[in-house]
Amino acid sequence: MAKEKVTLTLDAGNLAALRSLVGQRSLSATVDHAIAVHVSRMKHLAAVDEWLGELESQHGPVPPETIEWAGHVVDEWAKRTRRRKAG
Repeated sequence: MAKEKVTLTLDAGNLAALRSLVGQRSLSATVDHAIAVHVSRMKHLAAVDEWLGELESQHGPVPPETIEWAGHVVDEWAKRTRRRKAG
């Protein structure tokens, strides 16, 4: 895979924390991996948005109470996920 050298301006605290976590491993490789994960997530979210748009055009807008219900489901899932990661 081709690589390109770039200059970034990063939050000093985040950079220090990252350096302390990766130790002797390559900072560039770690940042490259983080970018790849983020890009993958953004592509996934874009695909979900496109799919939801298709559903809305076929079936009409989602009722506000359904959106609210879905928000609660996601919030509860996120809380459980954070507890598992913390514990």
